[in-house]
Amino acid sequence: MDQETDSRTGSASPLPWYARPAARSWTCSPTPSDARAFHASLPGYAHTPLHELPALSAQLGVGRVFVKDESARLGLPAFKALGASWAIHRVLARRANGGSAETGGQPLNLIAATDGNHGRAVARMARQLGQRAHVFVPDGVHPVAVDAIRGEGAEVTEVAGSYDVAVRGAADAAAAPDAVLIQDTAWEGYEEVPSLIVEGYSTLFAEIDAQLGASGVESPDLVAVPVGVGALMQAAVTHYRARPAGGPANGDAPALLSVEPEAAACALASLRAGRLTSVPTGVTAMAGLNCGTPSALGWPALRDGLDAAVAVTDAASAAAVRDLADLGVSSGPCGAAPLAGVRAALSGEGAAERRAALGVSASPVVVLLSTEGAAANPQLREETAQEPVKR
Repeated sequence: MDQETDSRTGSASPLPWYARPAARSWTCSPTPSDARAFHASLPGYAHTPLHELPALSAQLGVGRVFVKDESARLGLPAFKALGASWAIHRVLARRANGGSAETGGQPLNLIAATDGNHGRAVARMARQLGQRAHVFVPDGVHPVAVDAIRGEGAEVTEVAGSYDVAVRGAADAAAAPDAVLIQDTAWEGYEEVPSLIVEGYSTLFAEIDAQLGASGVESPDLVAVPVGVGALMQAAVTHYRARPAGGPANGDAPALLSVEPEAAACALASLRAGRLTSVPTGVTAMAGLNCGTPSALGWPALRDGLDAAVAVTDAASAAAVRDLADLGVSSGPCGAAPLAGVRAALSGEGAAERRAALGVSASPVVVLLSTEGAAANPQLREETAQEPVKR
């Protein structure tokens, strides 16, 4: 592993890193979806901002840096509403076409496990559509985030265990006849709803394309995405590696970088092992990324289409939160992880080799996906208010 020496990490430590430059030549078929038109029909829908931050460009030694700001998406402080809304819409439509969206005159019970943002998105959609919601929450989710889910009218079960344990509890509860599991991770026999959630995330990347085009950028050179189970990264790979039927490969495909917490780097471990791998998870402020097993549905796309993966410390993420705030962008620790990851990849000892692996040119365009606002993680706000981040 390389040595990470950026002072914003708090201390020098080995940099958990994986690279596969051949990924940029891999292609896949585009996924047709009506998700964008559906989202555009929702009350309150608008493109979330894409901020250009020249101060970060100078700091990182790149041409231009853009941050996709998901701090206010359909009334919630994270991007997750895109996937949950589309999946629930399709599930209810399918049941209605089959006769009824309800069982025995009762609303459906939408079941989910969450580290915070996905569960609240499911609960919000259930409330708006007259359905019920039951959300399983693992250890480590801040009480304020749990209360926010309850505030949407959901039943909440707090699980004494990891995210993977919460997922198993949700899957068991969804066996009831009036229940349906709305989960963003997949396993054998459970792929349809996770596929719909990934489709829902495609709206985010379509927005980025339009916003970059308006800024005179045809395509980014590097896109950094925070990874938990990998559903958002699956959407990124599908978007940027897609080749129309019979069409040529995209010669300008960007490098894709996944960023995870060191305490839960399941995608990094899987990429290194060359197979889907589970890891024990620890405690991290990046609660929404604290997942021990990648989605089985997304794994092939990550394995074949992902250029590089890096894991970052909580200190690095916290510093990125503060730096983005100083530049006017509200970001939580998961949302700031891409900045921490790009900072680690493009600077410090071994940076020249990592830049070469990413195919970073002399003045690349970098896009960072800030997937949540500061309101999504009150724990970090409390910690940083009490103790300044070491720089």
